Amino acid sequence: MTRGVVITGVGAVTPLGVGARTLHERWSAGTSGLEDGEGACTEFDPTIAMTSKEARRADRFSQLAVAACAEALEEAGWDDDGPYPSERIGCVLGTGIGGIGTLEANHAKLLESGPGSVSPLAVPLMMGNAGAAALSMRHRLCGPVYGLVSACAAGAHAIGDAARLVRSGDADAMVAGGSEATLSPLARAAFSALDALSPTGVSRPFDARRDGFVMGEGAGVLVLEEAEQAEARGATVLGEVLGYAATSDAHHITAPDPAGTGAAAAIGGALADAGLQAGDVDYVNAHGTSTPLNDRSETAALKAALGERANEIPVSSTKSAIGHLLGAAGAVEAVATLLALRDAVAPPTLGYEEPDEGMDLDYVPGSARPLDVNGRPPVAISNAFGFGGHNAVLCLGAAA
Repeated sequence: MTRGVVITGVGAVTPLGVGARTLHERWSAGTSGLEDGEGACTEFDPTIAMTSKEARRADRFSQLAVAACAEALEEAGWDDDGPYPSERIGCVLGTGIGGIGTLEANHAKLLESGPGSVSPLAVPLMMGNAGAAALSMRHRLCGPVYGLVSACAAGAHAIGDAARLVRSGDADAMVAGGSEATLSPLARAAFSALDALSPTGVSRPFDARRDGFVMGEGAGVLVLEEAEQAEARGATVLGEVLGYAATSDAHHITAPDPAGTGAAAAIGGALADAGLQAGDVDYVNAHGTSTPLNDRSETAALKAALGERANEIPVSSTKSAIGHLLGAAGAVEAVATLLALRDAVAPPTLGYEEPDEGMDLDYVPGSARPLDVNGRPPVAISNAFGFGGHNAVLCLGAAA
């Protein structure tokens, strides 16, 4: 018997502010969180979720994850012990780079003052699994716990893996998501050297003028529970993880397959995992990075996977409002997708004004619009694609 996986809590910290609802409401209203060519979490103070001492002993990417997790668990109605035995609750947290702020700061100390100046906490703070470990220790999550690194697909991979652990019976509940804090000198310089960043500092996915992504930071966390047990404890269900699939382009370390073949396979696989077809999809939260290659490849993938239905489905990009959160992107966008489904609305792709030849899907220009679902719970796919050719696609459904 297949175990259903429901979502009972969500949390987020993004350039649009602190809180999952803040993300949804401001994006839906057409507000941009980008300023001076970046998406910084300027409203975030780590002491909203931890003491000053705890904040000093955590890299910013872990701080963001702790805050997003606290919001998600509060909404799920969990107390300090959780609703299930601790060994039946786990955590998977994705990141693209991890504690790069800690790495850069300690490397500077090494060069300036020698090995003795490097913090003994440097490794525990900068390692990629530090965020998952922090959530595990903070909330006594003793089941499957690990960090996941797959570039910009990491957050979606983490949610998909966590859902499978619940579905298979390896856990009764999972905390899952992604976190990233890479607004640092080295990261800026490195992505700029790669010609990946927008020289104009504008995120306008699918627009003919798009010229690169705008880097951001943030975190998104979801609480996943086995459906029957969540119902038995009286949890409020926000939605469901209906399906998940992951593929690889095996094409290029930074460029997507132009034909979108691997991405299309992941989209089709997520729908098959959910037992659904293209006609069941009401909305697509696109990866939509605002890079010339990705947006064209993703459009091709959607057409290949969804056929004629692709032209009828609203497709919008959260990155138009918050930039690219790298390893956190897939998780934050899953949160945004879930809340869009809850309100049956397609948020807009900000900055989309000039069509590009061959890219003719409904990219939701201008303003948000209602989803036409005739009163039934809407369904969406949320795409996340990463350097290395990683493709992760989630199929999410609103609560019945």
